[in-house]
Amino acid sequence: MADLKTEEQLQLMDREAEEEEDCFESIDKLIAQGINAGDVKKLQDAGIYTCNGLMMHTKKNLTGIKGLSEAKVEKICEAAEKLVNFGYITGSEMLLKRKSVVKITTGSQSLDDLLGGGIETFCITEAFGEFRSGKTQLAHTLCVSTQLPISMHGGNGKVAYIDTEGTFRPDRIVPIAERFGMDANAVLDNIIYARAYTYEHQYNLLLGLAAKMSEEPFRLLIVDSVIALFRVDFSGRGELADRQQKLAQMLSRLTKIAEEFNVAVYMTNQVIADPGGGMFISDPKKPAGGHVLAHAATIRLMLRKGKGEQRVCKIFDAPNLPESETISLLSSFHYLNYIYE
Repeated sequence: MADLKTEEQLQLMDREAEEEEDCFESIDKLIAQGINAGDVKKLQDAGIYTCNGLMMHTKKNLTGIKGLSEAKVEKICEAAEKLVNFGYITGSEMLLKRKSVVKITTGSQSLDDLLGGGIETFCITEAFGEFRSGKTQLAHTLCVSTQLPISMHGGNGKVAYIDTEGTFRPDRIVPIAERFGMDANAVLDNIIYARAYTYEHQYNLLLGLAAKMSEEPFRLLIVDSVIALFRVDFSGRGELADRQQKLAQMLSRLTKIAEEFNVAVYMTNQVIADPGGGMFISDPKKPAGGHVLAHAATIRLMLRKGKGEQRVCKIFDAPNLPESETISLLSSFHYLNYIYE
């Protein structure tokens, strides 16, 4: 793969960014619709930076923002409806909208083929499996491939990484970037990273992303892993209902980010023992999070260990992909082989 010097890489990103139209309407445009600038500032302070994002909130939530009365919220929503269409569209219009979906290469041709081209924007891709099955390694690879130009099957955008288990290693990004012919320092500068320690901290980090994504060209959000802190902060069956409700709110926020800013959301998930799996099932494990997480993820990938250093990826659930699987070299010791099979 040809070398991409830092300057050339940035020029490519700038050129493609100019050609690509924004997929959202800035919240500032409400001022031209007669909304007070102070009220717009209150929306921004609450983490709402686009009209698209505004329409994804209930009026009940909006009236909970300090200083916004029901009358003000009604007026704001009416103004936003004039800027964005949240009603019915035809199937042809939806097909045209789907053309703005970007598919980001995983670095593995066989895995890209399995996914129909790569990790998609506008949706959540979940990868679950036991430890050392390759979930975090794929996250590291996507940190680099997302920054490739679209013409090279990249996303031409920046990456946000929320780490709940302390597994992100910037030193592993360096050799991956070099194998893609990219400047490692430029790649690392285009990744914003945050370490989350509680589920509340994790949710607040998502709220703060709206400001950054409304100003800079992000194309990928990684949450590794989405369930870890919920399993720590909620314990026992007595807190299960509350845990699932909070998890649903977190996943709803991820879905809105994906659709609001046309970014791909890649989240890893853990597995739990399945006592009901039966004695005839060789690997009686299932993804954590229950039905709440299952319904939120658009594409679910099951990663498991194969023979030796082989790792197997299987399409567990997807609306437009057949159930199938592929085998790759995918381990902390052989990840470069995984990138270029």
